[in-house]
Amino acid sequence: MRAAFWVTTCLATSAMAEAPPLPFDLGGPFTLTNQYGETRTQADPDGRAQLLFFGYANCLNICSAALPLMADVVDALADEGFAVTPVMITVAPDQDQVDTMGAPLAEIHEDFIGLTGNDLALQAAYEAFSVEVEPLFQDPEYGWIYSHGSFVHLLDGSGELLTLLPPILDATRTTDIIRGYLAPRG
Repeated sequence: MRAAFWVTTCLATSAMAEAPPLPFDLGGPFTLTNQYGETRTQADPDGRAQLLFFGYANCLNICSAALPLMADVVDALADEGFAVTPVMITVAPDQDQVDTMGAPLAEIHEDFIGLTGNDLALQAAYEAFSVEVEPLFQDPEYGWIYSHGSFVHLLDGSGELLTLLPPILDATRTTDIIRGYLAPRG
């Protein structure tokens, strides 16, 4: 809880030109499979910055706010010449499989990358980013409903965590914060 307070407080400040290092250790290596059946690690294959979220394609709660926010931010940054890839690591591998997660993510943004894997591979990613996943109940229409992390993680092209963003910020404020991390420093 203390880390979430610190991150939210930092993000609320107006000047992000010189971001302090994060006071906690998050991020790390993972190897998962995208919706095209290709192996993907924490590093973007094109060296692009990434917005990473842990969720699931048919989530009706936090994901329905975070994933569209990520799409809006990616488009706004692209208009300014910043290439950023939106990425979702599933917390529901029983629902988000290689052949089922691509279509719902493409409806949100054509560049969205969905990642899944076996339990061991997914657990490595969850542990690297301190994401706790817990099945809550089974909805008759949508399947299992999960409790999971809610931050959007900004990663550089090599997969290093730059900052965390709460999905309660609007697209304009989130874009402003990310621009501060991606813009060349003078």
